[in-house]
Amino acid sequence: MKNKFLWLVLPLIVIACNNEAKDSTEKADSANTANRDSAINENKTVIDEGSSSFLVKAADGGMTEVQLAQLAQQKAASQRVKDFSSMMIHDHSDANDKVKALASQKNVVLPTSISDDNQKAIDNMNKKTGKEFDKAFMNKMVDDHQSTIDLFQKAINDAKDPDVSSFADKTLMTLRMHLDSAKAVRNSLK
Repeated sequence: MKNKFLWLVLPLIVIACNNEAKDSTEKADSANTANRDSAINENKTVIDEGSSSFLVKAADGGMTEVQLAQLAQQKAASQRVKDFSSMMIHDHSDANDKVKALASQKNVVLPTSISDDNQKAIDNMNKKTGKEFDKAFMNKMVDDHQSTIDLFQKAINDAKDPDVSSFADKTLMTLRMHLDSAKAVRNSLK
């Protein structure tokens, strides 16, 4: 009986200790691993690691895009940058809601806040003003959307969960449109 109790409690202690030094996305990934292991032990259907990891990354990226766009609403000098950021807030808030709904349906834990790396990028962007802000923001938007397109394309190809793959596929066209718009706005600032 004592051995069974230890095997049940020990993973919870390890998770609790490990979570103290991790950011929100790492905590979500750890919780998803623990949930997946538990479900497998109980012979329950469980989402694959790649699909849950994609949802965590998509949530982190989406939250970051919204916060950066909100910052641009306050700090941008160019009306084109403000208009672009308004589109980002609308479209990424909508996508974030879809990620949350899908994660809830699949019992995937999402981060409750932006990852440390993305928060540092936001903090760095907040130090900029005027045209310097506009250029840095639009460069970030181009870079982020290129990376996000790669992430979503990988999910389409590799996610074992068909709902996750379908979400990625449906969202990809909007992300490509964002990238094209970001490049056009960035080029207009030169």
